[in-house]
This record gives sequence, structure tokens and C-alpha cells, in this order.
Amino acid sequence: MPYKHNEPRRHRIPKAKYKVENWGEYNRALRQRGSLMIWVTPEALAAWTPAVTGRRGRPAAYSDIAIETGVMLRLAFGRPWRQTEGLLRSIVQILGMELPVPDYTTLARRSARLSLAAALVKPIGPMTVVIDSSGLKMVGAGEWHLEKHGGKPRRSWRKLHIAIDPDSGDILAAELTTTEDGDASQVGPLLDQVPGPVNALLADGAYDGDPVYRAISDRHPTAAVIIPPRATAVLSQQADTTPTQRDHHIQQIVEKGRMIWQAATGYGRRALVETVFFRYKVLIGRSLRARSLPAQKIEARIACAVLNRMTSLGMPVSRKLA
Repeated sequence: MPYKHNEPRRHRIPKAKYKVENWGEYNRALRQRGSLMIWVTPEALAAWTPAVTGRRGRPAAYSDIAIETGVMLRLAFGRPWRQTEGLLRSIVQILGMELPVPDYTTLARRSARLSLAAALVKPIGPMTVVIDSSGLKMVGAGEWHLEKHGGKPRRSWRKLHIAIDPDSGDILAAELTTTEDGDASQVGPLLDQVPGPVNALLADGAYDGDPVYRAISDRHPTAAVIIPPRATAVLSQQADTTPTQRDHHIQQIVEKGRMIWQAATGYGRRALVETVFFRYKVLIGRSLRARSLPAQKIEARIACAVLNRMTSLGMPVSRKLA
């Protein structure tokens, strides 16, 4: 919102400068992201091959942990399935273990049927949540191909909806949908995945509306909702007697302006979700590798888990220079 608000005079406004205060720690974290140190828990080794169930038919040779490990390696290193199989085999050989390694066809087939975890992070108490969505490319001719050979664009997209903790940068919840699903419709499903109470929720103007406020109040009645009302927003019928949070936002914007409202409510923290999307597309990629929607949902979910593990190694702490 600040950029759009000041766009006519943006060329006169100097770009803000920041200084990283924990550069030494953050520098070590960046190097650690490329470390090949391998640590496998005894529980994971015990669960690598599933127990015999006694049911009819051929039993599964690999557990979901083995398949999920292959998917995480594929996303973290950006490798195709065949190279992921080779990477996993070499890791098992380096560890000196006698573990069966799933082949690339098994990894591709089983990855679409993995069970999703209930939460991407452990409960950490009351928190502020920021929600937003972004597009991920799926299949079709790229921009370069269209510019060179012409034709109609055929690239299709999926929408990745996430809820993050702006303090830590962790992804708390994730949903992958088609482009036909609106942003507001995913607020409830995202909040159902958040592991703990919510003190405040921030989102951009695309989420403004009574359905979003109801979805939040049904799950977290005391949470502060910080969503900028649209320019055409009007007060509710009970604004004179029992004003809602949205009514307070509209009144404050009318009286003092949007920029003062943003500073008073802390709406500027909403921009941190854009940083998470940038990190996702740089580290994981801008495109989905899976073809079917169920497999793409699994891929996006595991990609968010990989990103959280990279975040846990260390993040920059910066301050704005005067």
C-alpha cells in the first residue's frame, strides 16, 4: 500500500537503506544451508520399512518416511527423480547402512499419496499471522518460447496460499489451489492449520469483507484483524452502537488517512509475507514439478517444510538506517 499511495512522487522519495546487525551469525547460517552433514534418528531408521500388516496383497517396501525423504531431497537440491534416487543411494552408502532405496518410479508414484502433516511447525504460543497468496507456474510454453515463436500463451498456474509468522519467518500453514479459488475462501483452511492461538491477523485489501472477518472470529474471537478496507467501503448498520473492527478501520482512515492508519496498526509487517514468497521462488523454484493437483499439493506442502528448516538455521536481523 505505501508504494501505490506514493506512486506519483515515488521518484522523489529516497530508497530506504537497512543494515544487517547479525551478519556473522547469518553468514554462518548461509554456509550451513549447503552443508552435507547427515543426521538420521534411530526412529527414522526403524520406520524406514513399514511393519508387516498381514493383509492380503503385496506389502509396501518403503514407508512414507522414505518417500518423504526423497521428495525433500528433490526439492532442496532441485533434481529430477532419477538423480534424486542416485543422491539417496549415495547417502545410504556414505552412512554405511543396509537400507532399501526406492527407485525413481516409486518415488514419483508414492509422492502423490503421502499423508499431509497437521502442522508445519510446533505450537509456539500466541502469535501474529500474515496471510497472502502467489502464483506458481505449472506447464506450458514459457515466455521466451512465446516471444520467439509466437502463438497463444498456454501456461497454467496454481495459487499457493500461506500463513506466516512475521517474527520468525516460518510458514505456519499452506494450501495449494487452482486459480478459480479466491483468496478469501482459504482463510478458514489456513487458520485451521495454525498450531496455536492467534493474537492478530494481517492481510491485504483482497481479503477485506465480512466472510473473512467471520472466519477469523469463529476460530479466534479475540484476534485483531488488520485488513485495509477498500476505497468504497462503508460502515455497517450497527456502527453507531456496536462498531466492528472493520468500522474502526474505516473511521480511522477517513479521519487521519491511510498512511497514519498503517503506522498505528502495524500494517507494514504484512510486507514480510512477500519476502517469504521471494525466498520460496528462489530456493525451491517458480514452477511446480508434479503434474496432478493432489501431487502438487504434496509438493508445495513439503517445499514449505524444507523452507522452514532452512529458516531455522538463521535469518538476518536488520534495522533501518536514518
